[in-house]
Amino acid sequence: MNEGHMSDDPRYPIGRFHSPDTITSQDRVDLISSIASAPALLCRAVADLTPEQLDTPYRDGGWTVRQVAHHVPDSHMNAYIRFKLALTEVDPVIKPYREGEWAQLPDTAGTPIETSLVLMEKLHERWVILLRAISEEGWNRQFVHPEMGAVPLERSTALYAWHGKHHIAHITELRKRRGW
Repeated sequence: MNEGHMSDDPRYPIGRFHSPDTITSQDRVDLISSIASAPALLCRAVADLTPEQLDTPYRDGGWTVRQVAHHVPDSHMNAYIRFKLALTEVDPVIKPYREGEWAQLPDTAGTPIETSLVLMEKLHERWVILLRAISEEGWNRQFVHPEMGAVPLERSTALYAWHGKHHIAHITELRKRRGW
């Protein structure tokens, strides 16, 4: 899961996601805590940035800080729905989405990032309540991604704990490089 490991590759500032072979109940607690803390960390990462800074790509050819700030809640909304589907259906096949195209939609440029920050805060509030209530049996549930196959909920929890840190690090590393 690469916790605490920084990379020289600006695409993967905390390293690529590596799915753990096993996840203990304590690992789940830690992963859920990471998901719970992501909204505040994202808010802190974008605090006091100017419109020009928000429209700066975090790397050459990468998304802008604004696009990243809108992408994380977009992605996590999809994850939340996938969890609910997996907990209420047997091996539901989920619909992937084109995140790059979502980042180009008019609401990304036209919505204040504060809207997405509040959305993420409230979404994570609900998601964490759900995650903390999943039974041992529930953790054996999965959804089916058309391109990745079966995705167990534990693996998805690890992925999204990493995902929040990954994108927050895009912003914090840009701020360090630029002295913001």
